[in-house]
Amino acid sequence: MKSALSFVSTAISMTMLAAVSNHSLASHSELFDSSVNANGYDNSVQGMVSPVATTQIIDARMDDSRIDNSAIDSMSTDSMSTINNGSPATMPNTADITSKTEADFEPDSTLTTLLDPVTHKYIENSYPLEVSSFLSLEQAQAILLQVSPKLAANEAAVAASNYQTEALSTIDRPFVFARVSASTYNLDADVDLSSLRNGVVNEVNNSVDTVIPSIPGIPDLPNFGELVGDRIPDSYNFKRSGSTTSAGIGVAWPIYMAGRTKALTGISNARTQEEIADGTLDKNELYSTLIERYFKAQLAIIAAYLREDAYETLQQTDHMAKRLFEEGFISRVERLEAQSALADAKSESINANNDARLAMIALQRLLRTEYRIKPTTPLFVSSRQLPDVSYFQELALTYHPGLQKVAAKRAQAQQLHALSDTGYKPTVLLYGYGQLEQDPSWIAGISASWKLWGGLDKKATLASSNAKIRQADLSEIEVSDNLLLLVEKNWHDVNNAQSRYQALQSNVDLAAEVLRLRRLGLQEGVNTTIDVVQAQTQSLKARTEQAQAANDYVQGLAALMQSCGTPLAFNAYLNAADIRLPTLYSE
Repeated sequence: MKSALSFVSTAISMTMLAAVSNHSLASHSELFDSSVNANGYDNSVQGMVSPVATTQIIDARMDDSRIDNSAIDSMSTDSMSTINNGSPATMPNTADITSKTEADFEPDSTLTTLLDPVTHKYIENSYPLEVSSFLSLEQAQAILLQVSPKLAANEAAVAASNYQTEALSTIDRPFVFARVSASTYNLDADVDLSSLRNGVVNEVNNSVDTVIPSIPGIPDLPNFGELVGDRIPDSYNFKRSGSTTSAGIGVAWPIYMAGRTKALTGISNARTQEEIADGTLDKNELYSTLIERYFKAQLAIIAAYLREDAYETLQQTDHMAKRLFEEGFISRVERLEAQSALADAKSESINANNDARLAMIALQRLLRTEYRIKPTTPLFVSSRQLPDVSYFQELALTYHPGLQKVAAKRAQAQQLHALSDTGYKPTVLLYGYGQLEQDPSWIAGISASWKLWGGLDKKATLASSNAKIRQADLSEIEVSDNLLLLVEKNWHDVNNAQSRYQALQSNVDLAAEVLRLRRLGLQEGVNTTIDVVQAQTQSLKARTEQAQAANDYVQGLAALMQSCGTPLAFNAYLNAADIRLPTLYSE
């Protein structure tokens, strides 16, 4: 089982046309099986593995010894240019291509928290997924969408941006709040009353003198001020304690925001579109990386097979040279030349098998499994010409996510301009508050506020947003120019690889015939072992170059589809191809 970060579905089918001798296939299959065994993997069912953000993976592949014997032949001239039977197919219309590569993998519907074996981090909301060791390109594409942590991170970024937009959209709705308070207090203080006492005494005396004027002969009246002052102490000790509670409900409603809410949500929406464009760019890049590694693994497997085939051929030549030397038909130098060529062929075969294992490991790491991924979709070439370059350029200008990202940047700048334009417009607010008491108090009203001066300079912010809009417009022109040039380059690369593959067919035919004649000549004593070795080397070179040309065609086509912003359209060209190279593995 393998964990998946997202769920997608697809259905695939692929047919291989070729046949191989049981002896050659068995020896080559053992090479790859031994590499698996050397690393501690069982050939029937692998140990349980945990990829990123998911759960344990169980290898559901067949045993390596059960590979179909009709999967690959000895890479003869005919098999290298096999053409499918049936009526000629037309090149697919890329504009009609939809995402039909998602496979019908049925994951466990139970989400759980799983441990990533590489980072040892727990990943929530993951589920197990059955993954076979034998994968077609379309199956690998579907699995990649489910196990790529980069794509899952992009989806999380888009979700976060969407939630932020949703949060901002409610900023101008009524805001209702409740307030509850409870407090207790204790006051203990000495209050100085001397100044108060003196003031009262003076005020009383002055008042008495004003009301009752002095009369001669009448005895003096008492000092009313002192009489009052005697009753006021010099200080007073104040002690109070108790508790209070209060509760209330309030509301605030911004009924006019001068377009600020719309501008803020517009900025957030534009940022979401930018996140989506970035995610699409990453997804397209991952598709391209998958195709690169997938078919590089196929090319490395073909190269390893050719080297193994050459090694077996030189073994026969060495055996023949040994017999001829023993019978005195060739010299010791020719015998040593055959041995030296055999040793070189063995070394090259080992190196080629190591390269193939490394290429398969690169594919394995991308799909996050701990067992070898065996590619079943063959390298291919179409003998039909591509549509005109203008067709692909129109696709690029319509679908490429780079232009979508520039458009999102421009939308952000426009919304920032709208937000800056609200700088001196008023904000109107309705408000109210009431206490929840037996005799409640309440307040309600409306307020409006204007910015008169200070804060951000409106003219400067407007100029800044206008400059960003201009930047986006000029960036769109630059990106469009670069895309058109990139599409033109990739289109020519595909055509060049196609013509080179077809031109190399005559080299393959010639090299195969020369090798056949040299081997017959060696038996008849006409040719030397070095002639056979040279012919074998030339044949190996011709077949390898043609396989490399097929890989150049595939990689160029993938780059062309990515530069058009339609990477999955690659599958339509794959299915319509009329020339398919043999492949070692088939489902």
